[in-house]
Amino acid sequence: MSKKITVIGTGYVGLVAAIGFADFGNDVIGVDIDKEKIDNLNKGISPIYEQSIYEYLNRNLKSKRLRFSSDISSSLKDCEVIFIGVGTPPKENGEADLSQVENVVKEICKNLNGYKTIVLKSTVPIGTNRWVKDYIKKETNSDNFDVVSNPEFLREGRAINDFFHPDRVVIGYESEKSKEIIEDIYKSLYLIETPFVWCNYETAELIKYANNAFLATKITFINQIANLSEAIGANVIQVAKAMGMDGRIGPKFLHAGPGYGGSCFPKDTKALVEIGNKYNVNMSLVKEVINLNELQKNKMIHKLKRILPDLSNKCVAILGLAFKAETDDMRESPAISIINKLLENNVTIKVHDPKAISNAKQIFGDKLIYCDNAIEAVNDADALMLVTDWNEYRNLNLNIIAKLMKNKILIDTRNMLDMEKVKEHGFIYEGLGRR
Repeated sequence: MSKKITVIGTGYVGLVAAIGFADFGNDVIGVDIDKEKIDNLNKGISPIYEQSIYEYLNRNLKSKRLRFSSDISSSLKDCEVIFIGVGTPPKENGEADLSQVENVVKEICKNLNGYKTIVLKSTVPIGTNRWVKDYIKKETNSDNFDVVSNPEFLREGRAINDFFHPDRVVIGYESEKSKEIIEDIYKSLYLIETPFVWCNYETAELIKYANNAFLATKITFINQIANLSEAIGANVIQVAKAMGMDGRIGPKFLHAGPGYGGSCFPKDTKALVEIGNKYNVNMSLVKEVINLNELQKNKMIHKLKRILPDLSNKCVAILGLAFKAETDDMRESPAISIINKLLENNVTIKVHDPKAISNAKQIFGDKLIYCDNAIEAVNDADALMLVTDWNEYRNLNLNIIAKLMKNKILIDTRNMLDMEKVKEHGFIYEGLGRR
């Protein structure tokens, strides 16, 4: 039976959840305090770039199963299940900022007009779900509700696909009633035999952090192997391929690059360290992953300086600004660190990205030259840096680029190009983990 669901927050987590639950046949209201965003969403305009999101958004708006509102009070009263999908950004010390979650919980207390299942999809520190349950019970003097932990594992750029075809669904719960409600909401995933992990709150909360910290560690590990490969004359691409053939390791997240970024890995690794500090558990491995990731971003500038020692008054073309392909998200993107270092060296920077230009303008303003295509960006450049692995950059016309650039220097931070073919066009080429 379909449920009346309210999803608080319309960022990556909340918006994808609202669209997904509506597509499962539920009656869904997506809520946000940003009225302009709400108006655009009701017109079928998504605030984020994501594969297939426009198709799913407009299909469910048209079916009347999905609508958006800035009226949190009426949206909370007129539902059976509340999903909290607001942001939990890092504080300066790395600890998760729960102020948005706390504000939503206070609104729930004001509008608890009958039994509700309250589900946290936001990434929250250990103990948050239990705190939510205790706080609501204390403030309302009622236990006519349940709290459920349901962390998300969406990959930006593949979020819609991941929602409908997850590797697993993690549910932290305490009452059988809430379990039955969650099973009913996710019944479409049961039909395709998606694994469900039923556990307590603390386990569900830790699964999310442990998952992201491990993937960040895997990325950092292969980046270190890439650095060693350069030193000894090995090829990290072949090393990673052979490692990935081992069933205990697997091939994913073994691609050397300029360091991880995005809305999850940087935030969640730092938060996990702070959780360790809180419980007096040494998270030294995760701490080192964070440090090494920052060093990896700086290494890209060192590569350029080895070829072009004096960067002052030079022009560098940057292709790729998003932290990964198939998204416009620049949060913690390696491109930001690289660009800031270049600006410190008085470099003129020309940039292109298929989707992230508008976000770059919000970050850098008029400090950069924004280009409509790759060819415009490389014209008169002294060096070219490939930073994001968009597919369109894998097939660059090197013959044209070689003629347009002042100096034929190419720093391939993602190992996207064939090294020998690049050199055939007269470029000085620097990749990762191969020489």
